[in-house]
Amino acid sequence: MAHHYVYMKKVVEVREPESYVEATKGANSRSAMEEEMHAVAENEMWDTPKGVTPIGCRWVYKVKYNTNGSVNRYKAWLVAKGYVQQHDIDSDETLVPVVNMTTICVLLVIAEAKGRHLRQMDVKNAFLQGELEEQVYMVQPPGFQSGRNTLVVCRLKKSPYGLKQAPRAWNAKITM
Repeated sequence: MAHHYVYMKKVVEVREPESYVEATKGANSRSAMEEEMHAVAENEMWDTPKGVTPIGCRWVYKVKYNTNGSVNRYKAWLVAKGYVQQHDIDSDETLVPVVNMTTICVLLVIAEAKGRHLRQMDVKNAFLQGELEEQVYMVQPPGFQSGRNTLVVCRLKKSPYGLKQAPRAWNAKITM
C-alpha cells in the first residue's frame, strides 16, 4: 500500500514597507524601486518642463511569493496621485474596460469542450505602455530626483498607475 505524504511549508510573512522612508531601510525594496525606475526610463514615461503645477506620486510595495511560500521577488510601483486630478484640466475622460463574468464562463466552457488550454498572461509595467493625449505633470518620485533640484517636474508621456486616464490609455494601446 503506497503512502502519500503532503508537506506544507509555512509561509513566512515578509512585512511590506508602507512608506518611502521605511522602504529605504531595506535593500530589497530599494532594488525593486530601481527596477521600476529602469522601466520608467526605458518606456520614456516623462520629460521635464518648467513652470507648471504637478500632481504628486508615491511608491507602493508588494512582496511576491512562490507557490511553496518562499519569496519570489520584491515589487515597487510608482503611482501617480490621480485623485487630485481635475476633470477637463488634467483629464478628459476615464474608462475602465471590464469583462462580464458570463463571458469568462462561456470562454472556459468552450475551451474545455474543444480540449483547448488557456493561459494567463501578465504584462509587466502594463500601464507604462499607454500613451497620454492630455498634458499631465507629476513631481519626480522620492529618492529618484535628477540633479540638485528636488522639485523637478515631469510632463508625463505615458500613463503610470493611479492616473485617472491610465486604464483608458492602456486599453487604447492594446486595442489598436
